[in-house]
Amino acid sequence: MLRYPYFCRTYKEFLSCWLEAGIFNLGVGPKQIHATAERYDEYETQEQTDQTGAHEFHRSQDRDSEAMTKLHIPVMVDEVVRCLAPQKGQVFLDMTFGSGGHTRAILQKESDITLYALDRDPTAYAIAEQLSKLYPHTSEILQVHFQTTAINKQIRAMLGQFSQAEGLLMKAGVQPGTLDGVLLDLGCSSMQLDAPERGFSLRKDGPLDMRMDGGRYPDMPTAADVVNALDQQALASILRTYGEERHAKKIASAIVQARSIYPITRTQQLASIVAGAFPPSAVYARKDLLQRSSHIATKTFQAFRIFVNNELNELYTGLKTAQKFLRPGGRLVALSFHSLEDRIVKRFLLGISMTERFNLSVRQKVTQASQLGSGHGNKEGVSIRRAPLMWELIHKKVLTPEDQDIQDNPRGRSAKLRAAIKL
Repeated sequence: MLRYPYFCRTYKEFLSCWLEAGIFNLGVGPKQIHATAERYDEYETQEQTDQTGAHEFHRSQDRDSEAMTKLHIPVMVDEVVRCLAPQKGQVFLDMTFGSGGHTRAILQKESDITLYALDRDPTAYAIAEQLSKLYPHTSEILQVHFQTTAINKQIRAMLGQFSQAEGLLMKAGVQPGTLDGVLLDLGCSSMQLDAPERGFSLRKDGPLDMRMDGGRYPDMPTAADVVNALDQQALASILRTYGEERHAKKIASAIVQARSIYPITRTQQLASIVAGAFPPSAVYARKDLLQRSSHIATKTFQAFRIFVNNELNELYTGLKTAQKFLRPGGRLVALSFHSLEDRIVKRFLLGISMTERFNLSVRQKVTQASQLGSGHGNKEGVSIRRAPLMWELIHKKVLTPEDQDIQDNPRGRSAKLRAAIKL
């Protein structure tokens, strides 16, 4: 069911802030549209609800989770393990557990470690809980009231977003400056893409949802809410900014025209609307990195997914949390899958400021193109400001998958790996 009352009250105020602030002035506008998540972010009252829901999901979807886990191939797994270089007794944080492919590989390299597994998706949390039972930390024993009880596990599952990670870690007893390694495997997981009911895939019909948190926050807008509530100018801005879609205006116009006849509630319905705005020959004219045909709506789905989940602001918050909790000499590994993610990771590691002044030209371009329909902007020079250097890059250049990796896992073809050591 579309959440028009909630969504329409918030989107105008949010959008004006977002357009004024620009894409990389992170944390300004999206906080308002995602305020419902903050209202639910009360750990003492939320913990029981979250874990109950996750366990219920785990019981009902156990077989599906196991099947997905077996089919999933982690991206650039050897490079990730080499960069993290796990050693006996160390503590790691996997901020995007997914189905646990990277976590398993890290434990195979060094079994005597502790690994905190964070994910915002209840499906992934259920898998992490299940996997944690297979890795009890038998060497750690606690004396409680003169009774010896084994209470620690090697894998400790946590359910939450990047913006909730600091509170979850503190609650788990992890202090800032103590982690030996942090991994971020960004974007949409294979489990999410392969589940039509989640609404991420344009190739399988399902409800137009796209919320990575699932149903944890019932009031959080879905992709259906976005495409049915925002005006044409706002939709075009989202498509252009988060999907880097050069036909943003044409697609936004097609969406507005279609929804005037009937609400847009299904994934293939949206894909057909986007395709209908172009000649038949153009629908699969785009090519991916393997020179395979790519659907014309792919960037549209990416844009709405990023917008719905507040992904770029969450990423920046996650990077700051990783920096806070890593010890000096600790390692950060980030896998990104499109230029927007990679740009944020790169600037963060290089200490390039993401303040409004540094991104003034981007802000002006987005604001003027969206509000005035003109590409002419202020041409004043912008100076790049750098923060004190906090990282030493492990590789001078970004790593990309080898040809064999791409053949084994085509979905990882656009992956970019950046790794650094905290100074």
